[in-house]
Amino acid sequence: MLGTRLLCYNTTVRFVAVLLAATLGAVSAMVGSLIAQESADAPRLGTVDFPTSASPEAQEHFLLGLLYLHSFEFGDAAAEFRSAQELQLDFALAYWGEAMTYNHPLWRERDRDAAIATLERLAPTPAERVDLAPTTRERLYMEAAEALWADGAKAERDTAYMLAMRRLSQAFPDDPDAQAFYALSLLGLSDGVRVIPTYMRAAAVVEELLGRYPDHPGVAHYMIHSYDDPIHAPLGLRAARAYSGIAPDAAHAQHMTTHIFLALGMWAEVVSQNIIAAELTSWGPGHYTAWLGYALAQQGRLDAAQEHLARAHDNLGSSAQKRARGYMLSMRADYLVNTARWSDASVDWEIDARGPQPSRGPRTRSRSATRRSNVTSDRRPNGSFAACG
Repeated sequence: MLGTRLLCYNTTVRFVAVLLAATLGAVSAMVGSLIAQESADAPRLGTVDFPTSASPEAQEHFLLGLLYLHSFEFGDAAAEFRSAQELQLDFALAYWGEAMTYNHPLWRERDRDAAIATLERLAPTPAERVDLAPTTRERLYMEAAEALWADGAKAERDTAYMLAMRRLSQAFPDDPDAQAFYALSLLGLSDGVRVIPTYMRAAAVVEELLGRYPDHPGVAHYMIHSYDDPIHAPLGLRAARAYSGIAPDAAHAQHMTTHIFLALGMWAEVVSQNIIAAELTSWGPGHYTAWLGYALAQQGRLDAAQEHLARAHDNLGSSAQKRARGYMLSMRADYLVNTARWSDASVDWEIDARGPQPSRGPRTRSRSATRRSNVTSDRRPNGSFAACG
């Protein structure tokens, strides 16, 4: 009898210990998946729930990198993923994340050399890298990255990546990031050209998510891109209004909402959100300030448009790169055409558009430098909203 009681007692103790360990593990994973937004001084970028096998310290940086990645703040994202790598050298998804910062599918930009160099810091071969991911879900993310960055033509690799992301999204239908990145992979198939049926396929994916994940930056962001044309823009208005509140500290997020607002003639919103974007980056000539100047002119605020143009010119600087100078020329032309002020003082400005193009994509530069250069490093010097992101 005593032996039976001892056996039952020992079995109960072991069961409770296992249950407690499992519970603590689940709580740790839950806390780790949300920790990026818990700190009072953390940037306001939205919310993601992306459990991984990482340590809590590495997970915190990983999640912040993921939030930046969803809002196309690639320099800051890469910095956070590298911080996660330093804290846990074998954390495979930290290398996945940095590698993904070198792919800008909607801008027709990719830096394969930088991505491969990042992945090879984890392990020398694709098979070895995938093997370092300890769960099926993490392995599928790694396999998708390997499909994207394998040798081959861009169109071929974009298609292989989309198929890999589709497999991942089907295997884990409750993973909102897998679904969101699958939608983005669809948008990346057409190499910057809006193929409406494909874009509507992407829209259908994220439409299913917005109500369930109202604070997820990627869901709202990729929905805006899906509807970023004059015909479909009304369908993106809900996402645009949501995104401005989801990621108030991401300059691209604030600007991206105006792709919908501009198509709908909502000039007050185009002005207000590009002011926020410029405050977060730079008041020099660039994509955000170009849109701001155009919207001011559309409002009939011609004196404000003139002051804005002069401010951008004052912030141009003698060492500005060619892209910034190109934006300055475009902004001046837009201002003169839209105001018909042909005797304006800006006509006499000497702006040299010659010189080397700026480097593109995230590099190992400081976050403040990344933010300052976002305006001039990742946009084309024109006002076409269909072609820019």
